[in-house]
Amino acid sequence: MEATPYILNEFKAFTLNSSIDEIQAFFNETTYTHFPILKNKETKQLLGLIAKDDLIDLENTNKEIGNHQYLFNLFYASDTLSLVEIIAIFSSNYSNVIPVINHKKEYLGYYDLLDILQIYNQTPFLSTEGVVLLIEKEIIDYSFSEICQIIESNGAKMLGVFVFEISPATAKIMVKFSTMDVNEIIQSFRRYNYNIITNHKEDAFLEELIDRTNYLQKYLNI
Repeated sequence: MEATPYILNEFKAFTLNSSIDEIQAFFNETTYTHFPILKNKETKQLLGLIAKDDLIDLENTNKEIGNHQYLFNLFYASDTLSLVEIIAIFSSNYSNVIPVINHKKEYLGYYDLLDILQIYNQTPFLSTEGVVLLIEKEIIDYSFSEICQIIESNGAKMLGVFVFEISPATAKIMVKFSTMDVNEIIQSFRRYNYNIITNHKEDAFLEELIDRTNYLQKYLNI
């Protein structure tokens, strides 16, 4: 799914001539953490972004923001990036706005984090009903092809898979699939030495352990 239809120009980027008062008023009226600064409106040259928090201690707020270029942070997305790459830029810069540029380095507009997250909400991984499992295996042993084979060999349809967490020893992988028989897939993962982190009422192995534990507890209480 392309992100370029979500490029916004609802608010115009500031320029070096914009006053600090003007920018502070903008941040007070919006929920944005940052906003782009252009050299001027004619060239569309992106110089960076100014953060709302960096304006708090500035004095002489009637002056131009160009006097404080040391506060600018430069990050952006090209108009060819994938959704995953765009999300990574949002995350690494702790911003809910990302400027977008074309191959000529010209400013095109900006992405709003809420819009990009809405795109993800429309993907089958999030929007389609299915079973979600969080599984774990040693990092040197897991493979996506094996995970997909386990699920599909049990008659289920894959809806998505991604690495949820990685440590030096293990990887946690979240999978989503559609099926009528969750238990068979859970047991198949165990046979391939995957640890099932999430609990499911359809997990016959887990139910048997619970029953045995309850029986042992009753025996001990006699």
